[in-house]
Amino acid sequence: MLREAGLEVGPGRVSDALHGLDAVELARRDDVYWTLRQTLVSRAEDIGAFDRAFAAWFLRVPELAPPRTPEAQRARAVRTASRDGKEDAAEGVDGEERAAGWSPDEVLRRKDFSELSRDELAKLRLLIAELAATRPQRRSRRLRRTPRGTTLDLRRLVRASLATGGDPVDRAFRKRVETHRKLIVLCDVSGSMEPYSRAILLFVHGLLESGRGVEAFAFGTRLTRLSDELSGPDPERALEEASKRVVDWSGGTRIGASLKAFNDLWGRRALSRGAVVVIVSDGWEREHARLVGREMARLQRAAYAIVWVNPLKGNPDYQPLAEGMRAALPYVDRFVAGHNLASLEELAGLLAGIERRHAA
Repeated sequence: MLREAGLEVGPGRVSDALHGLDAVELARRDDVYWTLRQTLVSRAEDIGAFDRAFAAWFLRVPELAPPRTPEAQRARAVRTASRDGKEDAAEGVDGEERAAGWSPDEVLRRKDFSELSRDELAKLRLLIAELAATRPQRRSRRLRRTPRGTTLDLRRLVRASLATGGDPVDRAFRKRVETHRKLIVLCDVSGSMEPYSRAILLFVHGLLESGRGVEAFAFGTRLTRLSDELSGPDPERALEEASKRVVDWSGGTRIGASLKAFNDLWGRRALSRGAVVVIVSDGWEREHARLVGREMARLQRAAYAIVWVNPLKGNPDYQPLAEGMRAALPYVDRFVAGHNLASLEELAGLLAGIERRHAA
């Protein structure tokens, strides 16, 4: 319910909440409320949504917290339409009334990328691009003028005081500007990822079009930078250029060697320092997994946070048994699925408010 309301509730926060509940009286509503609010809410603007969700769940107040993002609003509307369609069908209404309540968009949202036709993927292209417009933020060192700032703008204050004989009557304030955090995407284009590569690269193309500070790489048996090839207004042309650039497309997988190449070349240029790194892979490594763990440790020391997107995680029975995946997980801050549009919506929401795991 909190995720639907727009809050980022990852495994770290859930774990903190459970530990907190162990230490309080569960029969005392205030204890439960403040424990959950302290552990599950990280931003002041989320408190209202949390309060409504708490009341809806624990007090059975019939008011669900409204979704905070346009994507969440669209998802909720589609779910409502789909649910209404099922209820109408159960009551035996005619075909026209059922069509009014049923949404084909919901089917596409939940359909696995590996099962999509080219026409279906083309229909999702604009939705995927909209999702990618959401970027992780950080506080810049630059200051801008604002009446609600906390830092005095001494230069403007002195300049304004000249008109009042040196008395600082009008005080000017500044505060730090919110700006995009660097975002790096490493996408596995090996044979095992082929059913998902095209949809994921459409998402990466949208990220590149969202503004500066995004870098894209593909890897199979080697690492290839795709930031230039995947840029441009036409996503189909961008994907065509990217496929020409990657010589080992749909080949083998050398995750450890590719991560080492990235750390050795681009890590030395401080590209990953303070960045959110998104790795899209199923974790299948054809070489020894120890190299994966060693290079993930190097990457974690430089990056702000690491998000691993595994399409196989969309299967409820999935377990990270692949050696490469098991070696990487200790250094991953968020481990999410990426098998359909709904999972990309969750990924976009996660990136918008990403935090380091040890800060959760």
